[in-house]
Amino acid sequence: MNMSIHEECGVFGVYSQRQEDVASLVYYGLYALQHRGQEGCGIVVNDDGVFSAHKGLGLVSEVFTADVMVRFPSGKLAVGHARYGTTGGSNLANCQPIQVNHLKGKLALAHNGNLSNALRLRQELELSGAIFHTTSDTETIAYMITRERITAPSIQEAVSRAMDKLEGAFSLVMMSSTKLIALRDPNGFRPLCYGQMSDGSYVVASESCALNAVGARFQRDLLPGEILTFDGKGVHSDTTHCGKAPKKLCIFEYIYFARPDSVIDGVCVHEARKRAGQILSQAHPVEADIVIGVPDSGLDAALGYAQASGIPYGIGLIKNKYIGRTFISPGQDHRVDQVKIKLSPVESAVRGKRVILVDDSIVRGTTSGRIVRLLREAGAREIHMRISAPPFLHPCYYGTDIDSRDHLIACHHSIPEIGEIIGVDSLGYLPLDRLSDLCRCHDYCDACFSGRYATSIPEDTRKDQFEQKLSQRKAGGKP
Repeated sequence: MNMSIHEECGVFGVYSQRQEDVASLVYYGLYALQHRGQEGCGIVVNDDGVFSAHKGLGLVSEVFTADVMVRFPSGKLAVGHARYGTTGGSNLANCQPIQVNHLKGKLALAHNGNLSNALRLRQELELSGAIFHTTSDTETIAYMITRERITAPSIQEAVSRAMDKLEGAFSLVMMSSTKLIALRDPNGFRPLCYGQMSDGSYVVASESCALNAVGARFQRDLLPGEILTFDGKGVHSDTTHCGKAPKKLCIFEYIYFARPDSVIDGVCVHEARKRAGQILSQAHPVEADIVIGVPDSGLDAALGYAQASGIPYGIGLIKNKYIGRTFISPGQDHRVDQVKIKLSPVESAVRGKRVILVDDSIVRGTTSGRIVRLLREAGAREIHMRISAPPFLHPCYYGTDIDSRDHLIACHHSIPEIGEIIGVDSLGYLPLDRLSDLCRCHDYCDACFSGRYATSIPEDTRKDQFEQKLSQRKAGGKP
């Protein structure tokens, strides 16, 4: 993957039937969701209405050391978050879950997605007297809910009222003093599911792989627009907002974001990626000696290409497992430095051979060019690159941090030109009209490829829009 942009986040929540070490359950859940965000993470535990929290920048294993974990109390409820922000800078203040103390109690909230109307809502809140402590759109959601809670008869009703005003992508897990609440935006841009432990406890997670990590049995995905409440009486579903908008799950969940062992909205991610490879073999056949994938998200598609074409599948690149994904590395300099040590070619597998190289996408082209050079240096005779997604042509406003066409190589060059720039003998992308074959349906968002947006486009699309606003104020200018 070749980006200095970021993906969305991972959320996790627990409602236990008894006092126990819920912090450890969240820890393992976040560990399983680490691929969704490596910028920062946090856990909040509810011990009979008393919230205990720890947040930090870095990986789950770095932030939650043994010394930190033993300080968490036992409890019945907990929420956690693994972050890579698409609105707001990379700092401790923007780490989640966000906590709010208000007239009717407490709230801890974790968010996966991106509000497309965050700036307008924040301005409205500030004009009514709200004071913000972060530059994340998640705090805007928290304020919207707590403002409604002042007059609403329950936290569920407050959440429902707030949903009427939110636009864009938001899969949320939150807890009050006594309840765990999970919800998915009416379009269902981002995944969210829940499971049940053998003792009757409930677990909510961005992906089913996190349920497996803690021994929970998958129950189902939340419906787009659904609000689920977990309390001492069980699970309660509010479908008031369901069906208000067309379902638009981000297709890139299947191509790149999700772990291969996850099942999202009934579709196995591993199988979806294999189908992408099979389609590539049909759309862009070529004579070759070996098919290899770029670890990790290119491997399943490479396997599918090999199976459909009859060309042997091989391991041509070895990934250093201790290096984070380039897609979510903050900054161009960091990204280039990591590429140099992240992948190593298997010379015996590629020397003298015609190689089909499968990856999930090309954004800038920098990383692809570097990988191609590595394979050339290892002796590959020909390199034919196949991409398991269509070309990126448009920004995303729903949680994938693609905020400018300036970043997208396909906006400035033809496919043959891109192939020449990255140094391959041929280049082929997944056809746009075959995306539906990946998830066996048409209920997905492909706006970053097609430009067909499900909601209105925000006026200000910068990730740092709130930081810019703050700096302008300090300088005495107008935001």
